Amino acid sequence: MDDLHDHSPPRGLHGVDHRIVSALRACGADPRVAGAARALSWAGEHGAVWVAAGLAGAVVDRPRRGAWLRGTALTAGAHAASSLVKRVVRRPRPAHVEPLVATVGRHSFPSSHATSAAAAAVAFGALGARAVPPLAAAVCVSRLVAGVHYPSDVAAGAALGALTARLGARWMTGGTA
Repeated sequence: MDDLHDHSPPRGLHGVDHRIVSALRACGADPRVAGAARALSWAGEHGAVWVAAGLAGAVVDRPRRGAWLRGTALTAGAHAASSLVKRVVRRPRPAHVEPLVATVGRHSFPSSHATSAAAAAVAFGALGARAVPPLAAAVCVSRLVAGVHYPSDVAAGAALGALTARLGARWMTGGTA
């Protein structure tokens, strides 16, 4: 077969990415799983759930208001950084599965949902918000079940978010950056 008609599955990391997203997207055939994936994807859009959580933390935890607000800023900054990386890398989203959700953009790497989720997990987790890390993990998985990211997109986004929040941890808690 010539290159235009070669339908063999991708190999290497790209092939693993394809197989994993296909398997997880298949889980979305269950309406309950699909509904959860859609809700988590919607909540994580533009880091909205994390901004809301950070602002709520600032309202409820007055003694550490500044730390909550700086954690929210770190989370938003991580999200913005992932958007910039997407513009450079320009990796297309998975085309071999039917997505469960619409996306704001057509580029996949890194996952901005995963970036802001991991940043929030690190930043707000440091402030004792125990519910944030499991919710962040669920948001990350939802992007695979929704069929709009490859696992490597999510892993890279999570690494970027965690690193961003970790680098800003001293600033967040009132120390110097």
